[in-house]
Amino acid sequence: MNPLFQLSTRSYEKEIILVKQALTDLEKECDETNGYTVDTPFEKFGWTFFNIQISEKMAEKIEKSGIMKGALGFKIGEQMTNFIGHYLETKGSNVRIKKIDY
Repeated sequence: MNPLFQLSTRSYEKEIILVKQALTDLEKECDETNGYTVDTPFEKFGWTFFNIQISEKMAEKIEKSGIMKGALGFKIGEQMTNFIGHYLETKGSNVRIKKIDY
């Protein structure tokens, strides 16, 4: 199963560039190609929502590589959500992240 997360922001045009660059950097760290997809955004109540899906191979590499060390959460889904959220934040993004499926 591919991990699926919903991101939300009030400044989509700025944030999508940061998110894509951060995920591309994460692909390089994991030595993976086609490691994520970004779905079509939709707007609601002044917010833009869009989903990102991490490939199964990339998620496995993230879990086994140790780069999630220190990510908070009791379950792996919570840890992955917190890791991705923190990773995006360190790359300058201010999106909110929510786990949809893991």
